[in-house]
Amino acid sequence: MKLHELRAPEGSRTKKQRVGRGTGSGRGKTSGRGQKGQLSRSEGFRLGFEGGQMPLAQRLPKLGGFKNPFKKYYRPINLTKLNRFESGGEVGPETLAEAGLVKPGQPYKVLGTGSLGRKLTVTAHAFSASARAAIEKAGGKVVWIGGEPVAKPEPEKAAKASKAELEEEEPEAETAAPEEPEPEA
Repeated sequence: MKLHELRAPEGSRTKKQRVGRGTGSGRGKTSGRGQKGQLSRSEGFRLGFEGGQMPLAQRLPKLGGFKNPFKKYYRPINLTKLNRFESGGEVGPETLAEAGLVKPGQPYKVLGTGSLGRKLTVTAHAFSASARAAIEKAGGKVVWIGGEPVAKPEPEKAAKASKAELEEEEPEAETAAPEEPEPEA
């Protein structure tokens, strides 16, 4: 077989049906659209039309924004819940799961609501500033799971803006008090 002998399989390529070309063609007069009604008209109906029912595009809410897929969700635990543990003891994920305060493997954050009257070593994924202060004030210790978080660096835009402000202030300082050389006698 040569390249010029290639043919498409029979029946795979058909000519487009030309409609409205007389009654003898079989697709004349109404061109296969039937007699009357909306479907026989040229305009028909617009995309998304649901017959008068409120269309899906109008039923759905249209608030902007997005849902961050990387957001960390913590189970909150208030300081008052920690009063049930013995003074001087260690409170960690296993102890809290046994007490029914968290599910095993669930990340949790200790919040500063209420008061703490016991000296505890608390291990958690996160702490609020007030909870940390209250635990340390009671003589306890705070331990982060995964290490203590580091402070976020200053954003680049703010850093660039502060550099620009500094550069603007320097020329003003130079032009504010120009010193003239004293004439020699």
